[in-house]
Amino acid sequence: MASLTSKPATRANFLSKSTVILLGIFTMCTCVFAQPSSSSKPITLVVPFATGGATDIVARLLAQTLGPTINTPVIVENKLGGGGVVGRNAVARATPDGQTLLTIEMSYATAAGLTPDLPYDSKTSFTPVSIVVSVPHVLVVNPNVPANNIKELIALAKSQPGKLNFGSGGIGTNTHLGSELFKSVTQTDIVHVPYKGAGAVLADLMAGQVQILVSTVTTVLPHIRSGKLRPLIVLSDKRVDVLPDVPTAKEEGLNGMSMDFWVGVAAPKGTPKVIIDKLNKDINSAMGTPSGRAQLLEMGLVPEVTTPEQATKLVNDEIDRWTALIKAQNIKPE
Repeated sequence: MASLTSKPATRANFLSKSTVILLGIFTMCTCVFAQPSSSSKPITLVVPFATGGATDIVARLLAQTLGPTINTPVIVENKLGGGGVVGRNAVARATPDGQTLLTIEMSYATAAGLTPDLPYDSKTSFTPVSIVVSVPHVLVVNPNVPANNIKELIALAKSQPGKLNFGSGGIGTNTHLGSELFKSVTQTDIVHVPYKGAGAVLADLMAGQVQILVSTVTTVLPHIRSGKLRPLIVLSDKRVDVLPDVPTAKEEGLNGMSMDFWVGVAAPKGTPKVIIDKLNKDINSAMGTPSGRAQLLEMGLVPEVTTPEQATKLVNDEIDRWTALIKAQNIKPE
């Protein structure tokens, strides 16, 4: 994905210190936004995944900051099923009045290529309002892999086709698509080994059962700092502050390797533009407060400010990009 304004599982894990922040977010959301409003109808923000994941954390922080900004309760509703399809379809069918919104993220874009016969159209059933945050990815290896930089890893892979393994949190996840992107750009033969979740693949990566992983910076940073994993490149257009010595894929000549996990907000198709523009302004204002930005940065998330038009372009570009990769690499859903 191209660089966002402030610089595409989901599924990103967060640093252990984020647990304290998350508990605070849950507490504040419960206390402030569970109360009905006598003057305004509450806004429902649908998260199509379980509580505690990356998208849910961002949604609850947004509810915490947006509610007071607009003086209207914002209720987060986790509507699970079908890898996000159930929640998305429910919002697609909702009244387009700005009262029901949807969190969208990288998996929203990849589902268009992975899942046949979606009950909604990924490009036309929703109007993106704003991209809220992004998280860069990083390629890491087990320290026993005899490659101290990305050029050495590529040379090693080409000298031993089919011998090295990429771990992932499952077929179609950001960790899987990141590895397929690397293989496509570098024309290397590396075997994909899917796991049932990020925790399992991280354990085997550090044990040496698999050698390579592409994951979000927030997921692997503690293990990089402890020396259990070695970072080779970050998959963004510029270096990240927490890994200042790790070069970007672009610096290493790997064009087309930029990749972010992103989270945004969308409304049902047909929502009047005046409402979309007002929501965009309010979301940017709420998440741009010092406290909102500080909490995002503390969790390793990069705050973003976009217009609805910029958000729409980013989402559509992501859909096209990942659909093309999924088709080219013949990736099939589980």
